[in-house]
Amino acid sequence: MPKSSNQDSPSSATQSTRRSSSSWPLNILFFSILLPVAAAVVLYQLDSFDPAPLPLHELSEQVAAAPSRNAHMLKGSEFLGVGALARPEDVAYDSKSGLIYTGCADGWIKRVKLNESAADSVVENWVNTGGRPFGLAHGHNGELLVADGEKGLLRIDEDRAVELLTDEAEGVKFKLTDCVDIAKDGMIYFTDASYKNSVEDFIWEFLEGRPHGRLLSYNPSTKETKVLVRDLYFANGVAISPDQNYVIFCETFMKRCRKYYLQGEKKGSIENFIDNLPGSPDNIRYDGEGHYWIAIPMGTSAILNKALGYRFIRKGMAIVEKYIVSRPYKEKNSGVMAVNLEGEPTAHYSDPDLSLITSGIKIGNYLYCGSVLYPYIIRLDLEQHPAHTTK
Repeated sequence: MPKSSNQDSPSSATQSTRRSSSSWPLNILFFSILLPVAAAVVLYQLDSFDPAPLPLHELSEQVAAAPSRNAHMLKGSEFLGVGALARPEDVAYDSKSGLIYTGCADGWIKRVKLNESAADSVVENWVNTGGRPFGLAHGHNGELLVADGEKGLLRIDEDRAVELLTDEAEGVKFKLTDCVDIAKDGMIYFTDASYKNSVEDFIWEFLEGRPHGRLLSYNPSTKETKVLVRDLYFANGVAISPDQNYVIFCETFMKRCRKYYLQGEKKGSIENFIDNLPGSPDNIRYDGEGHYWIAIPMGTSAILNKALGYRFIRKGMAIVEKYIVSRPYKEKNSGVMAVNLEGEPTAHYSDPDLSLITSGIKIGNYLYCGSVLYPYIIRLDLEQHPAHTTK
C-alpha cells in the first residue's frame, strides 16, 4: 500500500526539530538583549529631558580626606526611638532641657529625652507642622525655627503655636525650604534648596543639573526676606560661624560647602570653606568645641562621579526614574565628617551599609545622626568607637 504524501520521513522530522532547536538561542538573544537595547535607544532619543553640565572645574582636584577614620561606625552604634521616629532628618539639641528635637516625615516635630541607655530614651510628639519639617534651630527666646520643605520658614513658640514667617522671596515661592540657623543678633539664615522642584521631586534637581537653590535671610524685626546668594546647586545645610563673621552653606550636588561673609571687608563675598568632599553634603552643625559636623548622605561612588561629569548618564538615569519603578543603584557609604574652623577635615565616620545620613552633631561624647531613611536616630560613643589615624 503506498505511503501518504502528507507523512514526513524520520529524516525530515529530525531536520525540522534541529531547525526549531537552533532558532531558540537567536530568539532568546533577540527578546532578552537586542530588543530591550533597541527600545532603550529609541526612548533615549525621543525623551525631551535635557540635563545641563555641572561646573565641576570649580572643584579642587584632590578629594577631601580626614586624617582619622572610622569606616564601620554601625558596629558600635545604638538606635534611639526605634519605630517612633519616621525618618528624622535633622537633629537639634537644646542644652537647657537636655532634649533633642527632630523633624519627621509624618509632619511631627518630636522631642527625645536622652538617657544613658538608648532603649530608655523617651520620644514625645511635640508639634505637627502639617508639612515636612527639615532643618531646625533654637531661637533666643525659647522658640524653635523650622525649615519646612512644604510650608516655608516657620516659628514655633513655647506654647506650641506655629507661625509662618516667610514662604517666598522676590516674588518666587519656596519649593523646598531646607535648613536654618540664627545669628546672635536675631537674624535668621536659611536655604531654599530649589524654587523649582518640591520634596517629592528633589531627584530631578540632581538629574537636571541646573542651579535653582538660594541662600536667604529673614529679619524678624522688619519681616524682610532677602536673597543673599542665588543659582546654587541644591542649597542645603546652614551654620553661622562662632565669631558671626560668615555663614556656611552647603551645595549638595557640587560636593562643597561655601561661606558667605556677613560683615567686615569681605561682606557680601563668597569663598570656599571645603570642597570636593567624599560625597554630597547635607546638614552642617557647629558643636561649640571648634568643629563643624557635615552629614554626607551618599559617599563618593563611580556612578555618582560619572553622573556628575556626564550629561548622557544623568539622562539615562532620568529615563530609569521615569519608566522603571526600582532604581538599579543605591546610596551607600553615608556618614559624617568633622571639620575644623579652617575647613580642614579632622575625622570621618561612615559605614558601607549606611544610607542617607542627613545630619550629625556631637553632644558630649556621643555623635547623633538623623536620616531620611531610618525610623530612629543613630548614636555612636566617640570614646569607645573613635576614628583612628589612617595611613
